[in-house]
Amino acid sequence: MQIPGPSAVPDRILKAIGQQTIDHRGPDFAQVGLKALEGMKTIFKTEQHVFIFPSSGTGAWEAALVNSCSPGDKLLMFETGHFASLWNKMARRIGLEPEFLEGDWRGGAEPDRIEARLREDKAHEIKAVCVVHNETSTGSVSPIAEVRKAIDAAGHPALLMVDSISGLASIDFRFDEWGVDVCVSGSQKGLMLPPGLSFNAVSARALEHSKSVTMPRSYWDWQDMVVPNQTGYFPYTPGTNLLYGLNEAIDMLHEEGLDNVFARHARHGAATRAAVRAWGLETLCMRQGQESGVLTAVLMPYGHSADAFRATTLKHYDISLGNGLSKVADKVFRIGHLGDFNDLMLMATLSGVEMGLAQAGVPYHSGGAQAAMEHLKETTEERLAAE
Repeated sequence: MQIPGPSAVPDRILKAIGQQTIDHRGPDFAQVGLKALEGMKTIFKTEQHVFIFPSSGTGAWEAALVNSCSPGDKLLMFETGHFASLWNKMARRIGLEPEFLEGDWRGGAEPDRIEARLREDKAHEIKAVCVVHNETSTGSVSPIAEVRKAIDAAGHPALLMVDSISGLASIDFRFDEWGVDVCVSGSQKGLMLPPGLSFNAVSARALEHSKSVTMPRSYWDWQDMVVPNQTGYFPYTPGTNLLYGLNEAIDMLHEEGLDNVFARHARHGAATRAAVRAWGLETLCMRQGQESGVLTAVLMPYGHSADAFRATTLKHYDISLGNGLSKVADKVFRIGHLGDFNDLMLMATLSGVEMGLAQAGVPYHSGGAQAAMEHLKETTEERLAAE
């Protein structure tokens, strides 16, 4: 399974999840809950609250919006791809008024355009800027720190809300340092868990702001979480066994070291792009420096079906690759290289893709897997020399 999430679940985490369920209101659970709540702060790199919901990432999107907005509030969103578009659609469905800055799906959000639009908003009607950190549909990364600088340069009070569902624990993210107000994430990507947990990291400013907004909410209410979370508990039944796994995942990430995790993902992304170039194909993300270490989206040659290629590769080599979504449906395939992933797994994946290109009759140049292997060898030698 080489889709860009859900990612493979390591045996250590599966074993942790398989422990016996305990009373989520009993004394033994407090240690589990506190470890998860405090541990996730280290992953978000924050001293602020992190709320954990039993839900998909879509639930975390909704939690972020309903705790930050009142009906009819205006938002500024940037079209980086399919998932930015879905967040925009959700905002409209729940009674908000998002303005969607058009993008070409070939890179991340553009801070200069965000700043220009905020400068036009003299009455400060825009209440939040919403940006996707790692756009899973395109393999592009938005410069979140630069977006914050753009908001500040415009002198605008809008909250900065970020979706890092596929970015967190795979590529660098710094909630406090970058001045993020709300960050949304999920369990099934860099955290190496099955789907089922989602997260809102929340600044003190955003938490205080949530007390005065009037969007209807119950299940998602941050304020209901604050007091029980202080002692490791939740206002309703949490995902007990997934929390066991989350605590194991946090331990694993820190054992490797977050900087090492980020470097590994960046290295695998660069090796994959080397393979794509050698094949004579093109990545969907075309802005240098914004390419993702989580996944690589590859454009198919004109007249060739990405879905037919994916079906051929699955049939003959048992590799499940990610499909193109909405605007790029049947035009791209996506190679996931995230989570519990190493050099050997990457080489197996790229070899399968190269054989699949040949099997499906897609025009390409051979040697992509070899180019990736050369990159991995060179970077390994550099790392060993530095040590």
